[in-house]
Amino acid sequence: MSSQRSDIRRSPLKAAAAAALALAALALGGCDSFGDRTGSIRPATAAAPAADADLRAYAEACRDRYERNPGEKAASIDYARALRKFARTSEAVAVMQAAAIKAPKDEQVLGEYGKALADDGQLAQAKDVLTRAYTADDPKWDVLSVQGAVADRMGDHDAAMGYYREALKIAPNEPGVLTNMGLSLALTKQLPEAERILRQAAASPRADATTRGDLALVLALEGKYAEAEGVGETDLSPEAARANVEAIKRMAISSGVPRRLTGVSDPALAPRSP
Repeated sequence: MSSQRSDIRRSPLKAAAAAALALAALALGGCDSFGDRTGSIRPATAAAPAADADLRAYAEACRDRYERNPGEKAASIDYARALRKFARTSEAVAVMQAAAIKAPKDEQVLGEYGKALADDGQLAQAKDVLTRAYTADDPKWDVLSVQGAVADRMGDHDAAMGYYREALKIAPNEPGVLTNMGLSLALTKQLPEAERILRQAAASPRADATTRGDLALVLALEGKYAEAEGVGETDLSPEAARANVEAIKRMAISSGVPRRLTGVSDPALAPRSP
């Protein structure tokens, strides 16, 4: 794959900030989709390094190992996860599709293939693949969480919440699942509950910049601007955190949304039936 030889340079932190603003637009506009929000789909592990330079080096090493043995399970999974970290979703799909052709019944391969498809916006195919990534007697919390995110992006928020609850039975307090749940609640304008769930996620020592960015987003949507900036400054410069909050303010004003959204006091903001 010649396109995969190019350097990997996208900043996950900047991508997370941009994704937060994209979700703000969706929440303010009442859209029933996450859109192409890759941050809402989490890898099964946090093995990849967090620092941008280290992550690039890790991704290049994964690519080299994969190119020595295309389609091999472990190399394919590691490389696809690295590509997803940089939002190179179509390449991640191609990598996992090749692995799935070699091992069509391997549940771990199917799970990673489904995640890549979901990140790439191929929701119907992701939904189908993910149903084959575990059995009823051996469910996988990370796959259930992605199934929930796919259901959310397809507008079925009730089904999504069911997947998140099942995932949390297997992995209580898992920050990735809680973050997806919080985003689902935000999309249905249940902002106080979304804030509660995202605070729980952000309190985990395993929480990442995406989770904290989503908490800052919901706080800003509620009009808690100073607190949103404070949370944002954990991972961004004060100027960048302030700019994110200011952008959300402008979206709220242009959308005619009241300064403090509650999701319950205004009937127009109440949760909708799927």
